[in-house]
Amino acid sequence: MRKVWMTTVPAQPRAGDLALPSPPSNQPARATEPLVGVSCRVLSEAARRVAAQVREEAGTDGDMEIVAAVLAAMALAADRGRPRYVSELVPRASPAVSLRLLELLRAEVIRGFQEAPAALATPSQILRTLGALEQVREAIEPDTARQLASQLTGARGLDLLVEIAHDLRSPLTSILFLSETLQNGQSGDVNEMQRRQLGLVYSAALGLSSLVSDAIELVHGGDRLVDDLPCPFSVAQTLEAVRDMVRPMAEEKGLSVRILPPAGDHRLGHSVALSRVLLNLTCNAIKFTEQGFVEVVAQARTGSLIEFSVRDTGNGIDPQALTRLYQPFRRTTGGRGLTFSGTGLGLSICRKLVEAMGSKLEVETQPGWGTRFHCELDLPPATLA
Repeated sequence: MRKVWMTTVPAQPRAGDLALPSPPSNQPARATEPLVGVSCRVLSEAARRVAAQVREEAGTDGDMEIVAAVLAAMALAADRGRPRYVSELVPRASPAVSLRLLELLRAEVIRGFQEAPAALATPSQILRTLGALEQVREAIEPDTARQLASQLTGARGLDLLVEIAHDLRSPLTSILFLSETLQNGQSGDVNEMQRRQLGLVYSAALGLSSLVSDAIELVHGGDRLVDDLPCPFSVAQTLEAVRDMVRPMAEEKGLSVRILPPAGDHRLGHSVALSRVLLNLTCNAIKFTEQGFVEVVAQARTGSLIEFSVRDTGNGIDPQALTRLYQPFRRTTGGRGLTFSGTGLGLSICRKLVEAMGSKLEVETQPGWGTRFHCELDLPPATLA
């Protein structure tokens, strides 16, 4: 069998390049070099461990060539963001076998990130890799995805979507509460590795919770104001609540979250919708910022106007992406259909809620400076009971 554990990256992978080396039977498999074309070392090492595990369980090398090819194709597909590589490069692989190998690979990837140095196991890298593996799974079993899509068409499909989303809210809320409790040491001491892992759990759960809420709001139009009439609320407490919710996400990435409340704190307005907008914008800002800070500001303007803004020190938004920034859906690679946009769904809801409150959501962005979303709301002074 041809060994391909080398650092050279070919312009285009070929089926013949996909292989994992077979170590002598009396020696364990050890990962020293990445797979051809795979930049993520954790993926390469995970593929080797799975291959060794399958080889040990099977007790024979009879089918190891196809197993090794499938594992290498999966690692390459996840690393390059090309989920169809598995079926394109190893067309004779059984979907059932491929799905089983993918489960084993995913488990080993998680284990690898847990044991990897902090520089290799950043939250963004972990989530990106796990998300890529999920796309590989969808590519392996496309019929299942199409069957589900057919059930989600029409009015009944919308009802089913809302039911599923509501069912997800309760467990996600529990995950958020428990992970934050554990991370704060309220249930006993946790070491640094456990603290990082709990931060990742919290970040993932908060992202899912926001997506669930956005999906429900989208079904209902995205511009519902929970409060029929403006109510008195504290702007400072609203900003503090947003900061407290995103703090575990920010700490995991080494970011600071600054808040600046306005003079004249007590105002009359739609606090629930405002909180939703600020939380969505702040989560997005943290997601796309690798170093620096995220700043949530409420600044008093003329009369009873207050300008709310969320600024980050990320790379800024690609000018070509600005035209589709608020689109809740995007077309998938290869024209297979539409899917939720990673940021457009939340931003679409934010824009609609801001418009429902009588304003307009604006954006400023520059390379090397970051991005700033802002809007002005008319919030008359109020007295809290």
